[in-house]
Amino acid sequence: MIKSLILVLTTLGAALVYSTAADKPLTESQKIEALVDHIEHLTNAKFIRNGSEYDAKTAARFLRGKWHRDERRINTATEFIEKVGTESSTTGKPYLIRLKDGREVRCSDYLTDLLKAQEKKGPQQ
Repeated sequence: MIKSLILVLTTLGAALVYSTAADKPLTESQKIEALVDHIEHLTNAKFIRNGSEYDAKTAARFLRGKWHRDERRINTATEFIEKVGTESSTTGKPYLIRLKDGREVRCSDYLTDLLKAQEKKGPQQ
């Protein structure tokens, strides 16, 4: 499953890892924005929150809004995933992403794998 998820991430064009300065990694805020931007541009995928389906743009708008409301409590991309991209704060139900092949993955797992792939790339050569 991890291999196919990485393939999906690669195929869909994982978000930028580094700023325009090739030797300067993204800040944590830039990493978070890259994660949300990736979600926003998922094609043929649905974001499932509390049993309702949303398109990628709506999901990204929701995640950005939740992030900005809690920005003082979120210092890293990992904290963003844990506090914003994991589950509903009202119901505790996990957020899911239904991929175009019909598989459902937890949003937190998807974002964590994406973040790991971004960080593994290291500074551009």
